[in-house]
Amino acid sequence: MPTDYGHQRRPIALHLLAKAPIPGKAKTRLNPRLGAYGSASAHAEMVKRCVVHACRALPAAQVTLWTALDHEHPLFLALQQRLGINLAPQPEGDLGVRIRHALASTFPSTPGPAMIMGSDCPSITPELIQTCAARLATHPVVILPAEDGGYGLIGTNDDYPALFRDIPWGGGEVLNVTRKRLDALGLKAAFPATVWDVDRPEDWQRYRRLYPRAPSLAPSSFSSSRNCS
Repeated sequence: MPTDYGHQRRPIALHLLAKAPIPGKAKTRLNPRLGAYGSASAHAEMVKRCVVHACRALPAAQVTLWTALDHEHPLFLALQQRLGINLAPQPEGDLGVRIRHALASTFPSTPGPAMIMGSDCPSITPELIQTCAARLATHPVVILPAEDGGYGLIGTNDDYPALFRDIPWGGGEVLNVTRKRLDALGLKAAFPATVWDVDRPEDWQRYRRLYPRAPSLAPSSFSSSRNCS
């Protein structure tokens, strides 16, 4: 039976990683269809939507957006001002270093629940985020596998460095290697659902069919976000 982690529950922290939407440096695999500026605009829209989903699932004070390329980009500052999220700069290092740094920042001295997701995975809905948070009450790790062989979200109740060390990031073996690490560490993970992210032009078409309009950050349309649990 899974361990009951309820006795040590603290507010769950949710982290997101995002580059600034700079043309030529963000979502470049969309360039053949959208061009450099269109790809950057698409990236900005997805960052907004993923942060909105995060804040509809959890109180904004528990959400941190870890920034890259330009930490003072107007997009990041607007999200902080309008939604009340936290901002922090991503450290140097590969994706594993950055993931572990964000998760570990939640529990520098004592274990605690934390999750991290990318900013290009709009299929992670507020309801799915809440489901993952609930799984951390009974599992040490929760993962949302991605269709491309990676994962869109991972959450832990403690610091497990081996989960993020020497992983072939960017390839189709990320999830398989991570599953083997879990087995080696004796960790039982929950896998509530499979998700998809936006990397290629066909992914963008799929996204646009699902979300034909950009998300609104107007206070009137987002008044309930800070009261979600």
